Amino acid sequence: MKKYLGLVAMLAACGAATAQSSVTLFGIVDAGLTYAKASGGDSVYGMSNSGNLTSRLGLRGMEDLGGGLKAGFWLEGGFNNDSGAGLTAGAFDFKRRSTISLTGDFGEVRLGRAFTRAYENLSRHDVFGQVGIGQNQTWYNAPAAVVRGSNMLTYLSPSLSGFRASADLGFGETAGSASNNRYLGAAATYDNGPLSLSLAAEQWNDAAYTAGTQTIVLDSTSAYGLGAGYNFGAIRLAGLVRQQRNKPITGESVKFNTAHVGAVVPLGAGEARVGYNYYDNASTQGKAHQLSLGYVHNLSKRTALYGTYAFMKNKNQERFMLTAAGLNLTAPAPGKSQNAITVGIRHSF
Repeated sequence: MKKYLGLVAMLAACGAATAQSSVTLFGIVDAGLTYAKASGGDSVYGMSNSGNLTSRLGLRGMEDLGGGLKAGFWLEGGFNNDSGAGLTAGAFDFKRRSTISLTGDFGEVRLGRAFTRAYENLSRHDVFGQVGIGQNQTWYNAPAAVVRGSNMLTYLSPSLSGFRASADLGFGETAGSASNNRYLGAAATYDNGPLSLSLAAEQWNDAAYTAGTQTIVLDSTSAYGLGAGYNFGAIRLAGLVRQQRNKPITGESVKFNTAHVGAVVPLGAGEARVGYNYYDNASTQGKAHQLSLGYVHNLSKRTALYGTYAFMKNKNQERFMLTAAGLNLTAPAPGKSQNAITVGIRHSF
């Protein structure tokens, strides 16, 4: 009994501290059932998570310093709610985002780990929100692609008639060299009513990735992308194109081209989604086509049921695959296809 009373006291104290310091506890729990079959491979089924929104837990807060200046922090970590384990060797951490910031008339300056501005501003045009089997698989399948950066100094300008610019500097923190492992990225966006546009560019040094049992070390990697969306009311259209160039230590650069086009249609108490993705990997002279269909049914403002179907068709020697968090899908054989379906429930708080 004393343990329960102690827990209640702790929660009450946390609530009081939260109210005093304007700290918000937030999160998402998303779980589903997925079945996937790869041609030339085995089928797999079981419980997955983050099929509609990424399961996460976080704290964020803001303090008004006066004169239009505010200080803020954001700590956010992901987890597999099907097992309760964190994403890093089963441990919970704040690797989704861990930043402290100052905001004012000049814009915002952040320090810490977060999505790169290039990724966040370009991937927002994926109608499946970069989650689940239906998402655009560009950043998952592109060798050495960067989604988040550590040791980053980030600047976001204020919005000027819908225009906004942002930039990242990720310190490599290598003794004797300022360029080793360094990341540089920038993005420009325009948002005005139903129209949204994004332009992004990035470059990072000394990237590495694994191909089979071999580790490939690169001299540098660069990427450029353009995204756009327009909401007609009865339908919202969106799309993006991106090119990544991997430059090895010796030899010529290899291109990785991708494109996405999709639509979101309000339907009943939710919305239907359809997306098409094209992938072209010059290193294997292979291409792939992906078709995704989904529906999200809102039970309330915070809870929804969803279902997604995705089909990946590879050509030549390519082996692009779908992904489902918390469930290890089998890659298709070279030039073969993969099917997957997910049904799940998501709750936000």
